Amino acid sequence: MENNRNFFITIALSVLILTLWQVFYMNPRVEAQREAAKVEQQRVEEQKKTTGANPGASGTPTPTPQGTIPNTSGGEAVTAASRDQALTASKRVKIDTPSLEGSINLVGARLDDLKLKHYTETVDKNSPEISLLNPQALPTGYFAEIGFVGNEKTGAVPGAETVWSVDGNPTLTPSTPVTLTYTNDRGLTFKRTISVDDNYMFTVSDTVQNSGSSAVSLFNYGRVTRYDKPAVASTYVLHEGLIGFTGTEGLQEHKYASIEKDKQVTPGKSTDGWLGITDKYWAVTLVPSEKQPFQPRFAFFEDGRHRYQSDFLTDPINIDAGQSATVETAVFAGAKEVAKINAYAEDRHIKRFDLLIDWGWFHFITKPMFWLIDTLYKFLGNFGLAILATTVIVKAIFFPLANKSYASMANMKKVQPKMLEIREKYADDKMKQQQAMMELYKTEKINPLAGCWPVALQIPVFFSLYKVLYITIEMRHAPFFGWIQDLAAPDPTSIFNLFGLVPITLPHMLMIGVWPLIMGVTMFLQMRMNPTPPDPTQAAIFTWMPVIFTFMMAGFPAGLVIYWAWNNTLSILQQGVIMKRQGAKIELWDNLVALFRKKPSPAE
Repeated sequence: MENNRNFFITIALSVLILTLWQVFYMNPRVEAQREAAKVEQQRVEEQKKTTGANPGASGTPTPTPQGTIPNTSGGEAVTAASRDQALTASKRVKIDTPSLEGSINLVGARLDDLKLKHYTETVDKNSPEISLLNPQALPTGYFAEIGFVGNEKTGAVPGAETVWSVDGNPTLTPSTPVTLTYTNDRGLTFKRTISVDDNYMFTVSDTVQNSGSSAVSLFNYGRVTRYDKPAVASTYVLHEGLIGFTGTEGLQEHKYASIEKDKQVTPGKSTDGWLGITDKYWAVTLVPSEKQPFQPRFAFFEDGRHRYQSDFLTDPINIDAGQSATVETAVFAGAKEVAKINAYAEDRHIKRFDLLIDWGWFHFITKPMFWLIDTLYKFLGNFGLAILATTVIVKAIFFPLANKSYASMANMKKVQPKMLEIREKYADDKMKQQQAMMELYKTEKINPLAGCWPVALQIPVFFSLYKVLYITIEMRHAPFFGWIQDLAAPDPTSIFNLFGLVPITLPHMLMIGVWPLIMGVTMFLQMRMNPTPPDPTQAAIFTWMPVIFTFMMAGFPAGLVIYWAWNNTLSILQQGVIMKRQGAKIELWDNLVALFRKKPSPAE
């Protein structure tokens, strides 16, 4: 039957899409293991790479059109257990804000110790806070640094090895900026004021006073340097690595693997924009001053210790004798919370800073989907309930189209006897059979493809919701009810260990939890709303499709599975009401009875 054929074509396409997601996108189950594996694996790798290196050894400097950015490679990495030892190796200025805690290293005035107060490594509130930035000596070394490049006339200028002095207050808070100073032997005094807001944005203001007898020229640089990389490579649905939006090139995204191959990527000069390194949920970026043109760069260095770096170098800053110049750089270091990222983009006029969150090619669907879910969350107080409410709203939006689709399907069921007559009459002439079918559709005003729409419409909504659940930090560790404590992670239960009663560790393929089972049952019931196809192959697909989807969906975020189950339930109710109004028979009960009825033997 034509409607069944088209229906199963659509189902097959849905299976293909889901299979591609499973193959090409990292299974969300890996995310639960990622944080635990990352530190240990990178520690071992970096220790092997750096054996025999001299602490504090400098890497080979890499020239740029304007000068040279110091690229200190650092020495031998210490173990992850000695983070406190690394922090006490130099004098520091404490950082304490409502969102952050850590310290500024007075050697190089680096931001290299930063923890996020509102985010923990696991769903357990007592688990350690997320450590975003770490001292260079650690295997997970990761820091942001602002400095200068000088020449013979300027003498020594602040860089990676400069030891700054602290003036006044030793603690950086939103209400108490910190002032650092450094004076060289050529009459140049550098005064650095570092301030921070309540969230994740630092502002570094450098004033250079030339007390010498002649004019000088120097360059300002900024860099975000990272020594490790995620233990699990990012998926096609998400960018992790070096990122920036500068100049005429616009958005630049370089995954770790690609920059390791390219070594360096140098976009054109820019007068605005930003650049840095991004993870799934966190990022560290530099926002150079718009007053000074700068040269952005993305690089991978192999001298000393392997490291990844996003940096910029400004055009020369000329300072006459007895004069001063000020340059300002903003540093974002924190969680990629949608509202805060958007606020920074608007309030600070940071060009396309919203692209720090990877909304993907279908951002015109994904962004509204997040906005709707987030808005409903503010009213309902639970992201799970917000997803359920979003499903109802999406159903309401597409109701006119779904109504026509189900009505057309009901009409096709009513003309099935005529369709069977045509098939039998022109069994040996497919051309005439097709022509007769088209004439029947035209006479009865039936669209043979209408039955595909209810399933096809789920695909873009499904994808956008998957993207929202996967990339937005708002969904991270967001609880639903009962055992679902993280909507962005798979259902942790499994029927194969009696939902946790049997203390055994199961392979991923056997982690079929309660919500995947509910999804499978609702999908089974929805498919049974239609007549069982007479063709044995189609009938087999009809029977086993819910089972296949149950196993496939088990590894997806619980929020997505809950959405699919709820959507199936609403579709059953909607289809039932529409078919009843159209006078078409609802096949659900008959199909269920026939499924469990004993089949007669051939002799009977």
